[in-house]
Parts: sequence; C-alpha cells; structure tokens
Amino acid sequence: MKFKYLIIAFSILIVLFLLITALLPLFVPNPAYTANLRYVTSPVLFFMAAILVCLGIFFLINYRLFLLLEREDWPALAYYLEQKIFVKNMYCNRYVKLLASSYMVISDYPSVVKLENKAFLAKRSVVEKNVLIFGAARVISSDYKGAAVFFKTHLDKGKLMKQDREWVRWFYGFSCLLNGVFDKAETEFLTMAVSSSDALIAGVSAYFLANNLAEKSLRKQDCLDAAENGRKRIVDTLKTIEAWKKEVSKAETAIHIAVIRKYIDQTGIWLFQEIAPKEN
Repeated sequence: MKFKYLIIAFSILIVLFLLITALLPLFVPNPAYTANLRYVTSPVLFFMAAILVCLGIFFLINYRLFLLLEREDWPALAYYLEQKIFVKNMYCNRYVKLLASSYMVISDYPSVVKLENKAFLAKRSVVEKNVLIFGAARVISSDYKGAAVFFKTHLDKGKLMKQDREWVRWFYGFSCLLNGVFDKAETEFLTMAVSSSDALIAGVSAYFLANNLAEKSLRKQDCLDAAENGRKRIVDTLKTIEAWKKEVSKAETAIHIAVIRKYIDQTGIWLFQEIAPKEN
C-alpha cells in the first residue's frame, strides 16, 4: 500500500476511535459509569487527537516528497532535494541519503561526490552514516582506487554504524579486487567467508575467493578452503537457492546491494549448483 494511503487509513481509524469514545456515553444510561468513562478516556482522546494533528502536519510538510517518491520521478526528486539541501542548507540524513540514492538511480555519479563533499563540510556525521552509498558511487563509476581509499579511511576512523561496518569492509576488499590489489582483497575475503554471520557477505566473499582470487594467490589452498567453509556454512543454514533468494530480497532495496546484484545472483548459483543433483 502506498504511503499516503497508510496515512489516510490510520487517520480514519483514529477519527473513528475518537467518535466512538466521544459518543459512547450517550448510549450508556448509568451516569456514574459515564463520568468514570470520561475520566479514563479524556487523556486518550487528547493523545489520539494530538497524533492525528501531527500526522496531518507531517504529511502536508512532506507531501511533495512523498508524491515524487511514489511516482519514482528521480530527476524531479533530485531537484527538489537539491533545493532543500544546497539552498536551504538542510543537511539532514534523510534528505542526503535520498538525494545520493536519486543521483545513483539516474547514473549521475559526479553529483554524488559533489554532495558528499558539501555534506562533509556542512555536517560530517551525515557522510559517516552513508559511507556505503558514497563509496558505491566510486565503485560504479570505476574509481576503484578512490573507492578503496574511501572505504579504508572510514574503517580506520571507527565511526561507522554497526550495521554498516561489515559491508564497508566487504566493499573495501571488493574495491581492492577491482583495482588489482589482490592480496588485500584476499585478506578481507578470507576472514569474512569463514566468520561473517551475514549470509550475503559470507557467500559473495567465498564466491570471489573460489572463482577469482585462488588462481592469483600464493595461498591458493587457503583460499579454496575458506571458500568451501563459507559455502558449506550457507548451504547448511539456508538449504536451498530459494532461501538464498529470500535473503537477497530482504536487502535488495539498498543501493549498495543493487551495485553488486549480478555477483550476488552468480553467488547463489555457485553456492547451490553442487547440491542440485541431490534434490532430483
């Protein structure tokens, strides 16, 4: 259901609740019960009314934003957010993340870097909360060396959000792989293939170890062993490629996942191709 319909539905429920609560005393003949009911429900009525007013104000303020998101009009959304951020200096995390994502969708990668630079000067914490988007823009624009430096710098700072840290580490290794610095990529993927609790991170790390890094490494067997370890952990946990696809679907709306989606799909085939004959 679209966001505006959720707002409308919730508002209708609140109004119905308010009406029922307000009119109920008219149908109850006991005055003492009615007085007690009003005493109990009055604070609830005021609270629900306040929520309804706040929702209305929030929706009106953000109506244009919701409309553009609903239409998926990314150029118009980018322009709208540029006015909010660059003109009105509103460097809040929500606006910066949406603008960076809009630029990525329309393949305007230089503008992502421009946004990052301006946000870094205006509100550094916003960049730290969106490292994956800003770094992914470097990767997809083929600035692999710049991406590796960017990800490593933020890893070393230690200010990453907990849920992002492992993906930032993975993208650092991925950037090194794309840049031809195979030993550093190997070091990162060796660890993540055998220890990451995130199925996607462990799986794609194992995939690259087996299919790219092993042949280039002086520790070929270590790469193959780690890849097999990662593959076995995921297969034992998820069992089928359908379960893998469900894991992918949980994260597929994230921009950094979209950037590497083809590798994730290839990883799923690689992970489960060996057990396919056993299922027939």
